Amino acid sequence: MPHSVVYSAQAPAPIGPYSQAVQAGNTVYVSGQIALDATTGQLVGDGDVAQETHQVMRNMQAVLQAAGLTLRDVVKCSIFVKDLGNFGTINDIYGSYFEADYAPARETVEVSRLPKDVQVEISCVAVKG
Repeated sequence: MPHSVVYSAQAPAPIGPYSQAVQAGNTVYVSGQIALDATTGQLVGDGDVAQETHQVMRNMQAVLQAAGLTLRDVVKCSIFVKDLGNFGTINDIYGSYFEADYAPARETVEVSRLPKDVQVEISCVAVKG
């Protein structure tokens, strides 16, 4: 099946050999987003997990928008956290971006380290209706 790269100038440019997202058929796979500001390329939040989580969600929304999608189209998210002790804060902020009737499937995993030593990284899969 042919696929195409999705790019948004409103989200951070990839910092490695990957795309912000790839569309295959009606499915869009959004790469893990971290709290980088698309304009400056700098990390947002200075280690504050709440600020990081909001920036990650804004970045994810920008990539989805470039693919013609919204958070309502997200069917699956993967959340990677540096400290599962921050789960409550991350979960509350993450949840505020999704309507209850459209909450995607999800897993949350604690990892030992994330790119640029951020606190949280989120990827998702969305399907065009």
